[in-house]
Amino acid sequence: MGSADSKLNFRKAVIQLTTKTQPVEATDDAFWDQFWADTATSVQDVFALVPAAEIRAVREESPSNLATLCYKAVEKLVQGAESGCHSEKERQIVLNCSRLLTRVLPYIFEDPDWRGFFWSTVPGAGRGGQGEDDDENARPLAESLLLAIADLLFCPDFTVQSHRRSTVDSAEDIHSLDSCEYIWEAGVGFAHSPQPNYIHDMNRMELLKLLLTCFSEAMYLPPAPDSSSINPWVQFFCSTENRHALPLFTSLLNTVCAYDPVGYGIPYNHLLFSDYREPLVEEAAQVLIVTLDHDSATSASPTVDGTTTGTAMDDADPPGPENLFVNYLSRIHREEDFQFILEGIARLLSNPLLQTYLPNSTKKIQFHQELLVLFWKLCDFNKKFLFFVLKSSDVLDILVPILYFLNDARADQSRVGLMHIGVFILLLLSGERNFGVRLNKPYSVRVPMDIPVFTGTHADLLIVVFHKIITSGHQRLQPLFDCLLTIVVNVSPYLKSLSMVAANKLLHLLEAFSTTWFLFSAAQNHHLVFFLLEVFNNIIQYQFDGNSNLVYAIIRKRSVFHQLANLPTDPPAIHKALQRRRPEPLSRAGSQEGASMEGSRPAVPAEPGTLKTSLVATPGIDKLTEKSQVSEDGTLRSLESAPQQSSVEDSPATEEPSQAWREQRRLSSASASGQWSPTSEWILSWKSKLPLQTIMRLLQVLVPQVEKICIDKGLTDESEILRFLQHGTLVGLLPVPHPILIRKYQANSGTAMWFRTYMWGVIYLRNVDPPVWYDTDVKLFEIQRV
Repeated sequence: MGSADSKLNFRKAVIQLTTKTQPVEATDDAFWDQFWADTATSVQDVFALVPAAEIRAVREESPSNLATLCYKAVEKLVQGAESGCHSEKERQIVLNCSRLLTRVLPYIFEDPDWRGFFWSTVPGAGRGGQGEDDDENARPLAESLLLAIADLLFCPDFTVQSHRRSTVDSAEDIHSLDSCEYIWEAGVGFAHSPQPNYIHDMNRMELLKLLLTCFSEAMYLPPAPDSSSINPWVQFFCSTENRHALPLFTSLLNTVCAYDPVGYGIPYNHLLFSDYREPLVEEAAQVLIVTLDHDSATSASPTVDGTTTGTAMDDADPPGPENLFVNYLSRIHREEDFQFILEGIARLLSNPLLQTYLPNSTKKIQFHQELLVLFWKLCDFNKKFLFFVLKSSDVLDILVPILYFLNDARADQSRVGLMHIGVFILLLLSGERNFGVRLNKPYSVRVPMDIPVFTGTHADLLIVVFHKIITSGHQRLQPLFDCLLTIVVNVSPYLKSLSMVAANKLLHLLEAFSTTWFLFSAAQNHHLVFFLLEVFNNIIQYQFDGNSNLVYAIIRKRSVFHQLANLPTDPPAIHKALQRRRPEPLSRAGSQEGASMEGSRPAVPAEPGTLKTSLVATPGIDKLTEKSQVSEDGTLRSLESAPQQSSVEDSPATEEPSQAWREQRRLSSASASGQWSPTSEWILSWKSKLPLQTIMRLLQVLVPQVEKICIDKGLTDESEILRFLQHGTLVGLLPVPHPILIRKYQANSGTAMWFRTYMWGVIYLRNVDPPVWYDTDVKLFEIQRV
């Protein structure tokens, strides 16, 4: 039958369904078969021929017909899974039902009255689908659907290569088939890479799209504060009920990590070849991150001892979370598996960067946000993976792409979510000493970025990019400033030698953040000054020898430190400071912006009208991190229970929000408009804690010496002064070094909820062909136009 005819027939069936007021019997096969039996419709056709308004009309006006349609479509998938889909006709029916369900499910989810429908048992829909009515066999429709999809994803000659030697062999029995032998790609726990097969990849992709649509019920529930709401579809699919859980987890992970747009591009014509692999990889990445949506703060995440077994998964106790995908991910432990995963993710994250200096050398991939979520989950659920990443300088292959994305997205309101996840990952990494140590590696890769040219290390790159985000990003990024500076504080004790460019950037931030107008205009702004002072103290106390550039920059800008020490606290001065309001405290003035790197494009705002999804607020830095002290032997001791050290955290603003609010009300007078306004008491409460002793002592010792050199030698040349500072020493002249404080990321339900809204927002916006969720009534986030 021609495809125009089949479209016509399909459309006729849809019209009949919407116009029939009487319920159609489930046994009326002649009617129901029109939807799947003799049609050859693509998923795009199904979306065009089944308009949203008509699905909603059937839902409202003839609900029993919609229920029967869903039930019959699931039944067909179950039958296909039972039989093994040997004929072309059976495969076509499975694909048609799959597309139809992908189209209809979001409209089931958006109506609260229908949400329970898939979880009710359908009489006569036993496991065998033979109409056995005993209770044991009655499964909820959702379970039958999920198990059928899992079986169909390992169906020989449909989604996997058949292992039969000849056509005479009996068909592989789908029930006795060991799907671990049919894993889709070599990698973790599987050595054999099957021949690429275009048709199999397309079929897998269609089924994964349906699976993702099943999971998307989460989009239709508003964000819950406790984040403990478990997605029943994910929970069942990732449970022991699904006998394919392990091979499917492995297939998805390996398909993503083994994908190489270059590898597919060069030996073959990449128009022919990689174009069908990428949609599968993208779908696999999306399904994978959704199955891993699990709040590690509320569950005991398994911290495993190094008992090595012959398997890819670590078999040590404790058993870990019920969700098998999370469980398997947390138990991967072989070095070669870690290497494979890390190399794969780094290769794919670097792909957009390659584009900038080798245009058209590879196909540009678009799923970097999904990859960042996956990388986050790996580090969060598998501490051994995190330590592996930090063990060598390979971590820099993740750092550089993240800094590239952060710099590139800084002016674009529609990419706030990308900015957050990039910063969260760096915050997580910065809690480990090795990350700071790795940053000392010279930065020689010249990825064209819209930042000043510098010669230095990866630490310099990080500081220069962070400075650019703070001084020339958009307003919505302000909540991230605490996080950005916390990362710099965490790595600062390990930075051996900052470049002059980076040193000047840090001093410029201090200058901008310590203006009285900025300090007095919001209750939390002084924290930024505390963070920067902590950075300078860490470097002076622990890395003085190699950091003459920073010491020189501090000496040149010494007036900033004197102004901080003499900060006015009397009411007239406060009033005057706030009158002097400057619109942009972080203007580029005084920052001596050098020329940007050659070949770079400036960061641009979003095109007007770009769609974005809203995000829930992220927890404050005090909820996001937990303070630890580094002991002499380098081990960390948590300070959360111990009496706290006097530092920024003792200021009233970081206690529990309600307490902090009360405290601020006490220390500041809230004006009639409810606007916050500073008081003398409030300024004094934190001014006395500014950690200026180390820097003041340094200035006291070095400034006279530097001035003497300048007078004696009539010097205006800074190289001579730098040479003097390089050989200088402050041993015995500085206060006793303070213990190093690290603020480590800690899992909390606030970030778990943030990740859920961010991840589903990305999936919503990226699935445009077909537009699975567009114009349905999602509740997890709002869709906004820039």
